[in-house]
Amino acid sequence: MEFSEKMKAYWQANVRLLVTLLVIWFVVSFGFGIILVDVLNTFSLGGYPLGFWFAQQGSIYTFIALIFFYTWKMNKIDKEFDVDEA
Repeated sequence: MEFSEKMKAYWQANVRLLVTLLVIWFVVSFGFGIILVDVLNTFSLGGYPLGFWFAQQGSIYTFIALIFFYTWKMNKIDKEFDVDEA
């Protein structure tokens, strides 16, 4: 694979990962915390309505998990395309 094609594939993998993670974050924070809050509030988690839980804590936990997943996945992609720092 030529260098420019390799870098183009690298950035495509990076952008694809970013878009996927942003969609997940949007669904959890906006979809579950605002749009579907009434439906989710019929269930409870730890004594709190599930919609409220997603709006207050679930979206934050999801965001932190996405950050760790992004770091792990990008290290894997960096090694795959031989652009890692180690």
